[in-house]
Amino acid sequence: MILLLGSEPVVRSVIKEVLERAGHVVLATGSLEVAVDTLAYGTINLLITHPYIDNIPGHEAAKYLRTRNPKKMGVLIVAGLLADDRLLYRADIEGFEIFPPPFTAAQLVEKVEEVLKAVRACAAP
Repeated sequence: MILLLGSEPVVRSVIKEVLERAGHVVLATGSLEVAVDTLAYGTINLLITHPYIDNIPGHEAAKYLRTRNPKKMGVLIVAGLLADDRLLYRADIEGFEIFPPPFTAAQLVEKVEEVLKAVRACAAP
């Protein structure tokens, strides 16, 4: 199970959709408090978060959630933007440049699988 913690509702929704299409169970929230409560739903194998969540560093949020999770939980901090029209349309209209370039859904899924594989390897006796 993946816990997705992201402050921006549209970004959170698009990433959740991509991961669910790839076969993952994703619990998504924009609140650190709700994320703590979500840990009670079952084993969270991976936390995906962003550099900042509700005005706190994502790194600090991840460390805090790890202390609340009794099982080993991988962490993936996503600092870029997913290449999806729902996320890029605003930037195109305004003529904004994005750096680094957005990553594809396939690249995100590949990275998630890589991190989950490492978590499973660490958890194996």
